[in-house]
Amino acid sequence: MESNETLERRGSIFFSASADLPDSGTGDVKYPTLEKNPKVPTPEKKIELPIISVSRHRAQSESQQYADTEVDELFAMLRESESLDEQGDILQFLVASKGLDYNTDMLENGRVVTVRDLLKGLYEKACQQKMWGLVRHTAGMLGKRVEDLAKSVTDLLVRQKQITVGMPPNNEHTITAPLPESELRLLIHEAYGQDDSTAMLTQELLVYLAMFIRTEPHLFMEMLRLRIGLIIQVMATELSRTLICDGDEASEHLLNLSPFEMKNLLYHIISGKEFAISSVGRGNFSIVSNKSSRISKKSHISLAADPVDDLIEPDRQGQWLRRRRLDGALNRVPRDFYPRVWIVLERCHGIDIAGKVLPQCLTQEMTPGELKFALAVETVLNTIPQPEYRQLIVEALMVLTLVAEYNVAPFLGGTIQIEYLVHRANELFLSDQMSCDGDATLCCAKPRDQRETTNTGGLLCGGAAYICQHFYDSAPSGAYGTMTYLTRAIAIYLDCVPKTGELECRIS
Repeated sequence: MESNETLERRGSIFFSASADLPDSGTGDVKYPTLEKNPKVPTPEKKIELPIISVSRHRAQSESQQYADTEVDELFAMLRESESLDEQGDILQFLVASKGLDYNTDMLENGRVVTVRDLLKGLYEKACQQKMWGLVRHTAGMLGKRVEDLAKSVTDLLVRQKQITVGMPPNNEHTITAPLPESELRLLIHEAYGQDDSTAMLTQELLVYLAMFIRTEPHLFMEMLRLRIGLIIQVMATELSRTLICDGDEASEHLLNLSPFEMKNLLYHIISGKEFAISSVGRGNFSIVSNKSSRISKKSHISLAADPVDDLIEPDRQGQWLRRRRLDGALNRVPRDFYPRVWIVLERCHGIDIAGKVLPQCLTQEMTPGELKFALAVETVLNTIPQPEYRQLIVEALMVLTLVAEYNVAPFLGGTIQIEYLVHRANELFLSDQMSCDGDATLCCAKPRDQRETTNTGGLLCGGAAYICQHFYDSAPSGAYGTMTYLTRAIAIYLDCVPKTGELECRIS
C-alpha cells in the first residue's frame, strides 16, 4: 500500500512563491560575484522554484484514520455520510488502495457495484450541486476527457504554438504534434502525477485557449509556447493577490471556480487587462475589469452584493512585478524579439543564459525569421523557472539588440553572460537606492555584509534569483528604470564600447 502522503487527496494546484529556496537551508548565502565575465553569475547553491503542494480536503491524520479502518466500515461511513467532500475523501482512499474495479459486495439492479460506480454517482451529484472542485477531482480519478480536447490542441499547434503541460522546471512535457485524445489524457495525467484536479484543469484550459486563439488570435502574438503549468500558477497567484489569501486558499478558490468563471479569469490574464476580483460566496466571484484607455466596460462573472468601485483603482505597488510575472509565465516577448537576438548573436561568439549557450553558428544555419531559431532561443529561456526573472533576461537581451542595431560597436566580443548583466544592473540599482535612501533600503540596499536573508536562504524581500523585488517592480523607463540600469551594466561589461571620446546615445 502507498504511504499516507500518497493517499492524500491530490486535488491541488502548485502555488509558487516568489522567493527562491536553495537546496539546503543552512549555511551562509553567497550572492553573485560581480566579476568581469564570470562563468556562473548566480549563487553557487542551486536555486529552484519553490513549490507548495496543496492538499485540498484531507489531512494526514485523517488519511491515517482511513488506513486503519476496515473496508466494510469505510463503505458504512460512505453510506451514512451526507457530505460530498467526505464521500470524495473516502472514495479517493479506496481508489488508491483498492483500485477502481474493486468489488464492493453491493448489488444494484442485480449488478455488482464497483468503486468506479460509486465514484460515477458522486461525480453526478457534484455536477448537480455545482461543486466544481469535486467535479474536477472525481472526473480526473475516473479518467474523463473534456470534449474536443484533441481538436483544441490541434488548433493551437497549427497556429505554430507549442504546448507544455506539467509544472516547471522538472515536470514539463512538451506537445509539438497532434495526438489522439487518449494519448493526450495519459500525457497530461503523467505530467501531474497523482494530482487529478490539476490534470483536469489543464484539459479545461487547453479548450479555452483554443477558443481564444480562434476568435482573437492577436492575444497570442509573440507567444511561441503556452506553458499551462505556469499559467495555472499565475491564476492562483492572482487570486491570492486580489483576495488577500495564502496559497492553499487560492488553490481552493481556483479549483472551485465554475467553468464560466475559469474562462473569464483566463481571458483577463491572457489579454493583459487589469482586473480585480471580489468574493461573493464560496466559489463565487466577481471579476471587474479596471478602467483604462483600452478598457471601457466592466465584465462580471456574478453580481456582487456590495459596490466594487473601490476595486477599480489598481494597486500601483507591485504593478510591474506582476506584469513581468504574467509576461514571463505566458512566454510573451517584444515584437521582432527573435530576429533581433539573431543580430546580436551574429556579432558575438555566443549568448549564455542560465548555463545554456546559444552559439554563433546558429546564424549560419538559420535565418533571422526562421521558426526553428525562435524555438532554439525559447528553449534556452524556458530553463529559467521564475517568470519575473525570465522577463528581466528578455529585457537585457532587448537592450543588447539596441547596441547591435545602432552600431555602437562592430563586434560585441566573446560569449555574453546575460545573467551577469541582470545581476550587475541589480547591484547598480541597489547602489543608487542606498544613495537616495530609496524603498530598497528596507531589504537589499545595504552593504553586502549587512544584508539579511530568510532562514531558508532567500532574500528578505522575496526576490527571485537573488534580484531585489523592488528592482522587479521598477518601470522599464525612467532614471530608476530597469532599462537604464541594464544599459549601464552593458556599458561596463562590453569591452567594445568606447571609453573615451564622444558617443551618440540613442537608447532612452
